Amino acid sequence: MSRTSNRADGEVIRDFLSVADLLEEPALAQLYSYLAREGDSTVQELMDALDLAQGTAYTYVNRLVDAGVIEATSEEQPRRYVAREIDLTVTTADGTREYTITPALIDAVGRRATDDDIDTYIDRHGIAGLATALTYAVDREQGEITHRLMAQDLDISPLAAEIILQALRPVVLEHFDIETSGASVADIEDADEDDVDDA
Repeated sequence: MSRTSNRADGEVIRDFLSVADLLEEPALAQLYSYLAREGDSTVQELMDALDLAQGTAYTYVNRLVDAGVIEATSEEQPRRYVAREIDLTVTTADGTREYTITPALIDAVGRRATDDDIDTYIDRHGIAGLATALTYAVDREQGEITHRLMAQDLDISPLAAEIILQALRPVVLEHFDIETSGASVADIEDADEDDVDDA
């Protein structure tokens, strides 16, 4: 489900509205992220993995099928479902920033329900802010930026930058093939922790 120039505006809007549901409901984002990560699964497997009641699992699956972000891979029982690829670029209302909605961002939103640091960051900076922080988290894991540079760029405290970078680290390691350049990730983290202690 990527936005391309040959798609009709109505299709792009439908895609956006479908993805908006994922970004507003962490439980739906968790289910989508599980399928994107693990591959095709039955409703029973989703219930077991995500600790969902049967009725809730079927409701979520049906909503995501109707939205077009997951699909059944066969008509045989039990049906197996798979996530469709999402890559949708959105521009902020003022036109100053652009961010891409990807499975990694949806995964980060899904963790909102279980990670207070991500939840607080979204409350303060919105989904666009989380998308920006995710970009910085990838750069951090590649050794290209520190939490202090992120804080300066985004006009937030170094502590707030460090907290969200740490919260997003599992998402980055799961979704991106990271090869560090120069110093190791451990060296960068040690330096960042020393900076936080000094703050």
